[in-house]
Amino acid sequence: MRLREITTLLLLLCTSSLVLGQNNRDMLSSKTVLYKITATNSTKTSYLFGTHHAFGKLFFDSLTAANQALSGSEIVIKENLNIPGHTAEDIINNRKKVVKWRTYLNRNDLTFIKNLFAKSPTDYSKMRPSEMYAFLNRRFKQQVCLNKGSNDTSLSLDDYIGSMANEKHIALYGLETTEEQIALINKDVDGMPKRTHKRRLSNIIAKIRTENRNDCGETDWYAQMEIDYQLYSPCSNALVLTDRNNTWIKKIRKLLDTKNCFIAVGLSHLMYDCGLINQLQRLGYTLTPINLR
Repeated sequence: MRLREITTLLLLLCTSSLVLGQNNRDMLSSKTVLYKITATNSTKTSYLFGTHHAFGKLFFDSLTAANQALSGSEIVIKENLNIPGHTAEDIINNRKKVVKWRTYLNRNDLTFIKNLFAKSPTDYSKMRPSEMYAFLNRRFKQQVCLNKGSNDTSLSLDDYIGSMANEKHIALYGLETTEEQIALINKDVDGMPKRTHKRRLSNIIAKIRTENRNDCGETDWYAQMEIDYQLYSPCSNALVLTDRNNTWIKKIRKLLDTKNCFIAVGLSHLMYDCGLINQLQRLGYTLTPINLR
């Protein structure tokens, strides 16, 4: 089991309707996570695809229009790239400091973690509580919500898209480094009391053990594409959404002007007032929803 996926575990919030249109703010019903990007002063056609990091090959292969859009692109833009020597596994294993997990986990939960990582190349003793929670949250969504087998080593949706780009000899571009993503995971909970870390870890381990599907609404909504993009609502997390979107849009804009791009980022980065849908529209691009079902 490889753990590089912990770097892309930002939660996605999905519900049921969205607002679209370069100059039209009317409510339009749309069940999609794919949008065509065009501009009147450009011959380039690009696409914006909102991912959910717990999904993978089976989901993307079922989306004919998304596959066609990717195949016709000149560059695939992802949140980050898995560069040898700079993967999450590399970063974690190269740390000197170990975590005293007995202060965060009870005996049964610690045994669960030890068994879980028994054959893993990643040294869990060097993972931080926030990283462990992110990994376990992903595991819950994949194995409990999506019924993915414990021995299933298939790629996450984002990494699968990247592998397809490699197979098709399409250039890849990362919006940020894995080091930056891991730093973000930890900074987002900076100052969180130890008792809160303990409670979060205990709760997510219990959900995995009991296979409790009560909290699977997020994956259900994404699979059905019943999404409320809430484009009028402010972004509630400046660190995870606003700041990153503002940095990403500058890089994306330069590439849109010269390449047919396929942009694949977490769905939450398309949402809300600070999201990429609104930011692209404000820059004069037209976004057209593409039916995926």
